[in-house]
Amino acid sequence: GYLKLAAQGRYTDALELIKKENPFPAVCGRICNKRCEAECTRGSVDEAVAIDEVKRFIADHDMNEATRFIPKMVNQIGRPYTEKIAIIGAGPAGMSCAYYLANKGYPVTVFDRNPVPGGMLTLGIPAFRLEKDVLNAEIDILREMGVEFRCGVEVGKDVTIQQLRDEGYKGFYLAIGAQKSAPIGVPGEELEGVFGGIDFLRKVNLGGKPAIGTKCAVIGGGNVAMDVCRTAVRCGAEDTYIIYRRSQAEMPADEEEISEAMAEGVKFRFLSAPVEIIGKDGKVSALKVERMELGEPDANGRRKPVGTGEYETIEVDSVIGAVGQQVDLGGIAPEGMTFNKNGTVVIDPVTGQTTQNDIFAGGDFVTGPKFAIDAIAAGRVGAESLHRFVNPGQSLTLGRNRREFIELNKEEAVIPIGFDNAPRQVPGHDAAKAKTFSNDRLTFTEEQIRKEASRCLGCGATEVDENQCIGCGLCTTKCEFDAIHLSRDLPDASKMYKAEDKMKAILPYTLKREIKIIKNRKNK
Repeated sequence: GYLKLAAQGRYTDALELIKKENPFPAVCGRICNKRCEAECTRGSVDEAVAIDEVKRFIADHDMNEATRFIPKMVNQIGRPYTEKIAIIGAGPAGMSCAYYLANKGYPVTVFDRNPVPGGMLTLGIPAFRLEKDVLNAEIDILREMGVEFRCGVEVGKDVTIQQLRDEGYKGFYLAIGAQKSAPIGVPGEELEGVFGGIDFLRKVNLGGKPAIGTKCAVIGGGNVAMDVCRTAVRCGAEDTYIIYRRSQAEMPADEEEISEAMAEGVKFRFLSAPVEIIGKDGKVSALKVERMELGEPDANGRRKPVGTGEYETIEVDSVIGAVGQQVDLGGIAPEGMTFNKNGTVVIDPVTGQTTQNDIFAGGDFVTGPKFAIDAIAAGRVGAESLHRFVNPGQSLTLGRNRREFIELNKEEAVIPIGFDNAPRQVPGHDAAKAKTFSNDRLTFTEEQIRKEASRCLGCGATEVDENQCIGCGLCTTKCEFDAIHLSRDLPDASKMYKAEDKMKAILPYTLKREIKIIKNRKNK
């Protein structure tokens, strides 16, 4: 829908449409993992539509106060609700929940133990991928909608949930994320110069400069590892290594992220697993790795790495582990909820409700580490549940849209014969910002946007079957106002009658039918 609007130059309408499903399009236009592009039917013809780049251009209208879109309050009563809602965690899930609740008119307060809001968006993603002014602009929209942020407040330590209940909060949403680095699991982790990947990124994003020296080894092969190694380059590491136990083909990181890291000089050591971090005088001096080879596939279909017994020692000044993230419960655990062994909380899969009726949860706190868009979607679910919960007499499940969709069969998609064969547009890069903490990726120009949005095949568009349409007009009430127009088609005007003259047309048939009924009765 928003691709079609963008192709027409209706950017504000496109932004409004996007925000019905995603309150942070500027963020997602920069860091999303682009699953929509992976499913784009155009990709089976040549290359997928650059959906993310189009979204980024549209969302940049929010950067300008003159074109910023602030949604109007919409609810069933026509005035703000009075029930206060508390959200714990100002990451993508918590802020998404706050957005949709504020849009319904609820007074929302977001608590976060970090000094700034944004969660992993602020503290876990480098500025060269997600500029802080872009993120802050979208957070400012929440403030304009009435959301209150209380940063530097750790719920469970500085204030308890029960104390918040006593202050009049009627419902709670837990979205504390997974902001703790998982251990590497090898000897030598206690040495000076060993960092957790998330801890390292947090320090840098808060303005610090960790002492990593000129030679740095990063353990891991995911997107966090790519963010860490590229950040290490910007922090002065002249020799930066990625240590990954499988081959490049098995790397979970985005191909684009991998290629950009390689372009910046990061050295990749595939089929290598850390065995020991070696120290000298209490500081990191080297990393011992074992060469691996790929064996049989594991339960997930990935070939399992097997040690060969061959070892190598790499001279380094620091080691950063980016092998996973964990939930840090803090003081929330004693609140009586049920948790899994990995620290995630147990919820109802439909409603997000925990074992405490007034507490709902979502995001990485429930699923473990996932993508920002997954957390944003979870926040939307949480807002719907809290809206139902704080209004007595409503079911948490009845009449609920569970967002279950039937996937389009691309093999049967009807592609127009004369479709535009224009190539996919490619974003430019600002060479002056290369290897800096500024984002060197340029937003599409308006000309590029029109060209790219026009590449959409409209494969998911609905077309009316004229043989089945009965002219009920229901479609005009379900789509946006003025989007659909119904008109009466008169193929042969000589055979059509006005409503007030209908008896002239039907009376002869009515008389014939009545006579036939009377004859049938006499025959019986």
